[in-house]
Amino acid sequence: MSVLAESLDAAIGLVVRADPALREITLLSLKASATATLCAALIGLPLGALVALWRSRLATPIAIVLNAAMGLPPVVVGLLVYLLLSRSGPLGALGWLFTPSGMVLAQTVLITPIIAALTRQTIEDHHRELREWFDSLGLTPWRRASTLLVEARHSLAVALLAGFGRAVAEVGAVMIVGGNIAGSTRVMTTTIALETSKGDLPLALALGALLLALVLIVNVIAQGGRMWLARDHG
Repeated sequence: MSVLAESLDAAIGLVVRADPALREITLLSLKASATATLCAALIGLPLGALVALWRSRLATPIAIVLNAAMGLPPVVVGLLVYLLLSRSGPLGALGWLFTPSGMVLAQTVLITPIIAALTRQTIEDHHRELREWFDSLGLTPWRRASTLLVEARHSLAVALLAGFGRAVAEVGAVMIVGGNIAGSTRVMTTTIALETSKGDLPLALALGALLLALVLIVNVIAQGGRMWLARDHG
């Protein structure tokens, strides 16, 4: 049997018997990414809505910055968060460097622009349809934003899924900030990189399969949501 076949067989065995190390790494990845998505949503949803409704010359430049920030290099984000959390950094007192909390912060910084930019576009489209009605009611920007966030909740759920998918697949930033410490900050992506470099293919393949399945599920749900919304508004 070839090395690849043996590695695949061993990887399948790890998945089938729910290997403790595999389970621990997967659960930490899901927990960190879900927490980061929640934190990014608390910032990105209201930010995107307010930028969409803000009648100012600064609204367009801010929208451009948000769109550009969607492509932030993960390693640069990791470096900046590392400097913030280092002992001499402004947030060093938190003690978050090389901890799951630091990884969550890095992922939050990375995906907040994605959620904010997608929210801005969604809210802007919905507001265009309801502007006259809002004007007749004399609603303030805050009331408009809160109403539109509820009205567009299904579309915004797709934005959150996009953010979660980006977070769970991240490797550069979490590697720098988390340190890839076994039993503490070792997540799916960083473990795949480490085990592949060590030549331990079974664990890398098992995690890779789970990660691909997870990303595929998230994208299928997001695409299904888009199609459902398009049909509902068609």
